[in-house]
Amino acid sequence: MTFYRTTRLMLSSAAILSFASSAFALDGNDLLKKINNIYSAQGASLAADSVDVSGTTVTFKGSSFKAAGSPDGVKLGDITMTGVGEAGGGYTIDEVSFPDVAATKDGLTINAAGLKMDGVEVPADADKSDLGSMFFYKSAHAGAVSVTKDGTKVFAISNADASMTKRPDNSGLDFDAKVNGVAVDLSAVNDPQSKLAIEQLNLKQLDGVIAMKGGWELAPGKIDITEYSFDFKDIGKLNIALSLSGYTPAFAKSLQEALKTVRSNPNQQDAQQSAGLAMLGLLQQLTFNSAQIRFDDASITSRALEFAGKQQGVTGKQLADTLKAMTPIMMAQLNIPELQNAVSTAVSAYLDNPKSLTINASPDKPVPLPMIIGAAMGAPNSIPNVIGLKVSSND
Repeated sequence: MTFYRTTRLMLSSAAILSFASSAFALDGNDLLKKINNIYSAQGASLAADSVDVSGTTVTFKGSSFKAAGSPDGVKLGDITMTGVGEAGGGYTIDEVSFPDVAATKDGLTINAAGLKMDGVEVPADADKSDLGSMFFYKSAHAGAVSVTKDGTKVFAISNADASMTKRPDNSGLDFDAKVNGVAVDLSAVNDPQSKLAIEQLNLKQLDGVIAMKGGWELAPGKIDITEYSFDFKDIGKLNIALSLSGYTPAFAKSLQEALKTVRSNPNQQDAQQSAGLAMLGLLQQLTFNSAQIRFDDASITSRALEFAGKQQGVTGKQLADTLKAMTPIMMAQLNIPELQNAVSTAVSAYLDNPKSLTINASPDKPVPLPMIIGAAMGAPNSIPNVIGLKVSSND
């Protein structure tokens, strides 16, 4: 009798657990739907032949991705998501891994390996204007990527990493990305003039790193890109920094809606005109805080002077002296004496000893973007004062 009661209890418990497991099983199709809610704002979509759910692992089998404006989708294969859990109507995913890519079209082959994302958050509602309504990942990684044209590798990277970090008070996020081992092969260029320039400037094989770093504060919509750099061996490092306010989640959504309207309009000419007007309206909301463009030379300047001078029958130094003499004359046409002197001094010092050249715009207080556009159209010579433009070298 005791054995009978025990057996019945065990069978009942198994039935309850089986029912609970079934009732709380992950809805893989709902996960795919919510991911597409994010992509739809950009005019893109993710499709799958089938969705497989096994415990906390969800697999999109035979998946394909279609970007905005592209007539054909890109086949991705099986996308595997592990550690999937529901969170407030949305989903959290420990890791998303993609199959290696090997695609060939019109003699162009693209290979990519080691593609994955960690700490992914898929929002329940992508239409809200807060941090919780955005697609988020803690880190993303790509292994080796290469592009081959007619059997010759023309572009490759060793690896790439990106990360995002939410601020403790959820007021915004910080991000950074780095692409290592960027290799570009220009030796196969056929145009005679371009080929000559590439050889003389020693640019047949480019080797460098691309990096980006910044942050976004949601309430004021302040985007600070502190680094967007291209650093190539024996060429130099170009870094761009920019700070704007007004790029709020609501602004981003309005921008996406404007682009979506353009894509859906069969009459592209009318669509482009409407988009132009919409963009002018949106620009009213943006404010310029600061910007900087800086180039640190790594020998490309001297090679460029020698090459250009040779084309004109002079030495690199003679060409540099000519440019130094011409700069004040060209700048005088702008009728901005202060800027003319600063640019002439900076260019002269840089050409004498190429180290760095910096263009910096830092107004005393943030300037509405429409004011800058208006100044550029009505009084171009006022721009330096409006944005606090300064030029310097070797600093």
